[in-house]
Amino acid sequence: MAKNIYLCIQKNSKLMTIAVDFDGTIVEHRYPEIGREIPFATDTLKMLIKDQHKLILWSVREGKLLEDAVEWCKARGVEFYAVNKDFPEEDVTKNVHFSRKLKADVWIDDRNVGGLPDWGTIYEMISKKKTYEQVLSEQLGTEPEKPKKKWWQF
Repeated sequence: MAKNIYLCIQKNSKLMTIAVDFDGTIVEHRYPEIGREIPFATDTLKMLIKDQHKLILWSVREGKLLEDAVEWCKARGVEFYAVNKDFPEEDVTKNVHFSRKLKADVWIDDRNVGGLPDWGTIYEMISKKKTYEQVLSEQLGTEPEKPKKKWWQF
């Protein structure tokens, strides 16, 4: 019994807060309109929610444009933990020290250095705690490059 509790605690300790951009990440860039869905984006987001990660929609959109994006996602079964804030109850009008910088463990954004991997790769990286380099090495059947030993290390 204790082993099962440990596994449950260990599994839950890997839950993350994930900030997800909208334009160019979930949908193609067509701002201010909503572009076509990027293949498997909403399916992957639903799997991450099912895995109990907290997803935050993190977008430059505001007002009606932001509401449209939230409704677009909701119509496809993706409901975010929070939108453009760290938690749903956060009231930016009452917080003098408010910052738009979120406290997230992972950021999924097309403006990433190196661009946006496909959504299957993103899910594998998050669910299996792998780096992009590890996933690519496995896909290509190669070994990740090991750092060279420094001359002063023994």
